[in-house]
Amino acid sequence: MDEIKTKVKQYYGEILTSSGDLQTSACCDGDAVPDWLKPLMQNIHPEVASKYYGCGLVAPDKLRGMRILDLGSGSGRDCYLLAQLVGADGYILGIDMTDEQLKVANEHLEYHRQKFGFAKSNVEFKKGHIEKLDELDIADNSFDIIISNCVINLSEDKPAVFREAQRVLKPGGEMYFSDVYANLRIPEELVADPVLYGECLSGALYWNDFLNQAKQAGFTDPRLVSSRRLDMHNKELEDKTRGIDFYSATYRLFKIPELEAGCEDYGQAVKYLGSTENLPQVFKLDSGYNFVRDKITPVCGNSYLMLAESRFAEDFEFFGSFAKHFGSFENCGDNLPTNVEDKPDIADSGSCC
Repeated sequence: MDEIKTKVKQYYGEILTSSGDLQTSACCDGDAVPDWLKPLMQNIHPEVASKYYGCGLVAPDKLRGMRILDLGSGSGRDCYLLAQLVGADGYILGIDMTDEQLKVANEHLEYHRQKFGFAKSNVEFKKGHIEKLDELDIADNSFDIIISNCVINLSEDKPAVFREAQRVLKPGGEMYFSDVYANLRIPEELVADPVLYGECLSGALYWNDFLNQAKQAGFTDPRLVSSRRLDMHNKELEDKTRGIDFYSATYRLFKIPELEAGCEDYGQAVKYLGSTENLPQVFKLDSGYNFVRDKITPVCGNSYLMLAESRFAEDFEFFGSFAKHFGSFENCGDNLPTNVEDKPDIADSGSCC
């Protein structure tokens, strides 16, 4: 375990000098940036942006005034991006274990404070391990949102990451993160390969293992937001991993104890009011559920709770209760990418769309 940590620190602190040094597309942001977010991206210092190694866009909606924790914050790009969205009254804490990355992030605190026009910085960085937030004295129920961008795959104790996330999230809070997944468990000889591990491949979670670990930590119904299949762009690494399919995926996990293991029908429905900033017409909960403004939409009990018990409650009108059960919710699928070839062999994830 200590050897893995040392290899990761060396890869991200010494071997990689910019995103151009990456040998695969795994740690490259493949999600399209919405137009309203592009001006905020342009406010990021060039050095911070050049040392960014994320695999998705971890910018969930409705962040004004939120307290956000970034697990594996690296050079600080996502922290500085979301700092603009939470505003001067919000707070961002980034956790990373690599000295070189933390140095870059901390060197540009004042640059970004001035760029954003804040009286004081709303961003802070601490050195630590994402599996051991208790060692940093991070209190229970202290953050509204947790983000992470292509980092959990690098952890040697992934179940601990999810347990700690569950502990520090406030009730109704969510973990919104992008990472790399595989269609089978990675062989030990590949896990030991420092380049494959540093490129976010050989530490990738097998789908079933991720879903089980998330549920065991208390995140009962993981929801897939977006996904893409990864390309190698490197013949040597492609040969080593032949037979394994890798995906970048963004998930949201809600801390709501009442969520059920499956999608159940209680005759409930919701209506999106169009009040979420930058989303006047459509609100996306997950990859299969878009709520159109002013349209009453039937939902399962879990989806009802994800909206009613979270920061999105004021943006919806709610119909029905849990008084009567009508069986399983029709048209519910799982929350795996539709192009996972061995999908029939993957355990039911319980997501509803």
